[in-house]
Amino acid sequence: MRYDYFIACRWRNKDNVLDLARKLRAKGKKVYTCFDSEHSLADAEKDPEEAMKKFEAIPNWESDENIKKVFETDMNALRDSETLILLLPAGKSAHIEAGAAFGMGKYCILIGEQKEAESNYLIFNERYLSADEFVSNI
Repeated sequence: MRYDYFIACRWRNKDNVLDLARKLRAKGKKVYTCFDSEHSLADAEKDPEEAMKKFEAIPNWESDENIKKVFETDMNALRDSETLILLLPAGKSAHIEAGAAFGMGKYCILIGEQKEAESNYLIFNERYLSADEFVSNI
């Protein structure tokens, strides 16, 4: 499947991610989020904090077959996306996905307030303070 947007995000930012995805889909855009994967790491219905604590406590995560499937699914979706959106606040994995997207030559968009100067944020072609500001410019 081809996607217009891959939203790199923090699992704990679930409500904002799902809201942005809903608004983009309402505009006819195809969107991928970590919550769309059948191999999702945590139950999307659970409290994001509780789900992440459980995930972060997985022993021997490097050999966990489900984690490998999540990685493969996410990387395939990223390859099949035209544009990466990094939705702040975002964790380490989302920032790694942004770097991978940049390396793949993807168009990169940053949404959210940066707390401090960061030279690597120069990978972003566009920057918006809010998801609503971004969506209104599509």
